[in-house]
Amino acid sequence: MPIIRSESNDYMSQAVVYNGVVTTSGQVANDYSSTLEEQTLQALENVKKQLLAVGSSPEKMLTTTVYMNDIRGFDTMNKVWKAWFEGHPKPTRATLETRLAVPGMLIEIVATASV
Repeated sequence: MPIIRSESNDYMSQAVVYNGVVTTSGQVANDYSSTLEEQTLQALENVKKQLLAVGSSPEKMLTTTVYMNDIRGFDTMNKVWKAWFEGHPKPTRATLETRLAVPGMLIEIVATASV
């Protein structure tokens, strides 16, 4: 079974497909000066973009890991999350507080989905 890598560079691939499953790299916002709400929405839309690029979709998500730089924003993130998934199946999810790679980055989301 072949391994398919999407949008690879010198450091990583944005998504990897193997055996009917796709895993995304950590998806973040496009604008680190925006609010947590805006960054959460942008990160989710970037997850969606990566899934669609390899023949999957948000409805096929199996599990997600959400990394936040400040867990006190959990309720704020959940409001955006709930609205984004409204009417669609929800994946499993773990949410963690951690230091993120770039100043101003508030959230990063990793997803695994079926293809």
